[in-house]
Amino acid sequence: MSRTERRLRVLAVDDVPSALDDLARLLREAPEVAEVALAGDSLAALKRLQGEHFDAVFLDISMSGLDGLELANLLARLSEPPVIVFVTAHDSHAATAYGIGAVDYVLKPVRVERLSMALSKVMRMLPEAAPAAVSQDLADAMAALPVESAGRTRYVHRDDVGFVEAQGDYVRLHTASGAHLVRMSLSRLEEYWGSAGFVRTHRGYLVALDAIRELRTDSASGLRAHTDLGDVPVSRRHARDLRERLLSAARRSASGGHGRSGGRR
Repeated sequence: MSRTERRLRVLAVDDVPSALDDLARLLREAPEVAEVALAGDSLAALKRLQGEHFDAVFLDISMSGLDGLELANLLARLSEPPVIVFVTAHDSHAATAYGIGAVDYVLKPVRVERLSMALSKVMRMLPEAAPAAVSQDLADAMAALPVESAGRTRYVHRDDVGFVEAQGDYVRLHTASGAHLVRMSLSRLEEYWGSAGFVRTHRGYLVALDAIRELRTDSASGLRAHTDLGDVPVSRRHARDLRERLLSAARRSASGGHGRSGGRR
């Protein structure tokens, strides 16, 4: 299919339901758009992007947790990133948005004519054929997570994380430099980091396999995985799988393979 015949598959992202509905309606009415998917926050958007291809992402900036600029930074690391269009009520981030690589910056309330201009820019950016699935690219992009502290953003790399602890809607990343809170579910992080050697030991814990020094048993707390950063509980449900994973990793290490299951990068 040629570029002129092609119609877009678009992901719209906004944490205000009414704004998301309005944007989705306008996009669905646009002749350039074939399909519109919705995400109510950045993490939901990442989940969709992990397993699906979208030509473009229309993205709000001011969202709780991971904001639109941070999400766009993650997407820019993909080998075949979707085209980014910011749709926001504030004009103060335009320079940053274009610096990230966005093709347009549309102010709310969105007018049909202005949206049409943005879609024309998206169409001009498209390759002749859709790229391959980006699930591994996205996993690689999630190798470093943004952490907010005292008004500053820093990035914690998964290679520095010994284990992860669930904290309600957040996860606590335990590193040698301290513990860091990130707004994300443990199951979601497991999807991103599982191929890099992180294993579930308990419903509330995810552990880097090569951070485990030994398994310990005591009468009070049962089986625990000992790491340099502390002991992590191992539930009966996960004990057998963990032992098998540790044994497999030890065998690979003895035969000259990589110590980290799945190749932690």
